[in-house]
Amino acid sequence: MNDAMTLDTYLASGGVLTNLSNVPPRYRAELLKLMATFVDSELAGAAGFADVINLGPGIKERIAASKIVLEKTDHADRVLNIMGEFGVDTDRYANHHPWTARLNRDADIGATRSEHDMRLAVFNYPFSGWSDAVIMNLLMSGAVAEQLAEYSTISYQPLAEAFRAIAPIEAHHGELAKEGAIKLIEQGEAELMQASVTYWWPRVAGSFGGDDDKRFALLKSLGLRRNTSASLRDRWHKTMAETLKTLGMSAPS
Repeated sequence: MNDAMTLDTYLASGGVLTNLSNVPPRYRAELLKLMATFVDSELAGAAGFADVINLGPGIKERIAASKIVLEKTDHADRVLNIMGEFGVDTDRYANHHPWTARLNRDADIGATRSEHDMRLAVFNYPFSGWSDAVIMNLLMSGAVAEQLAEYSTISYQPLAEAFRAIAPIEAHHGELAKEGAIKLIEQGEAELMQASVTYWWPRVAGSFGGDDDKRFALLKSLGLRRNTSASLRDRWHKTMAETLKTLGMSAPS
């Protein structure tokens, strides 16, 4: 950034920041919100999968679930460490929220966040069993892939680098889910899994949020967004519909 260029112009033109010295208050606030949503969702997601590890039908499945719990917790830790550079008390943060808290399965909260933390609304719902957890993981991994592709290009370079390192590991969670789904289909659970698709589809779709034109313009000007929520959701919809089709299932109309 040269002396004649303002920070706003620099960010809006694709510039990146590498340290905290030039971070303006509004940029800091939006960046912390983004990080808190990711960390809280990873910790809540890990807690949910921890509860179903022993529901896995075999050792391989339990290892896969344990791996997901470990890696999601590690991903939360990576981003939480960056939050610590902004003054967040990371030790208190990790232990302060009831990450295992869930609503009733039939609760309808739309995209409303938890009263306890910043987790995405989808992580407020419990699993009904192993196959249900596999389907949720399959659909949510697809959503995470779209979101991380977006966040891997944000203007705060340390966080963008963290997201780029996290992305392939989260993608592997989706591969594990697909492997698990194929095995369950072979065991005759296709109908039960299709019911889980119907349940989780709108909840995962809601994790992309809505589009507020003014807010999107602000985030874009700060280099924190490039694509609208609708475009990310549409890409997820197309990708997951094709994935489900290969498994002999279908996306809700």
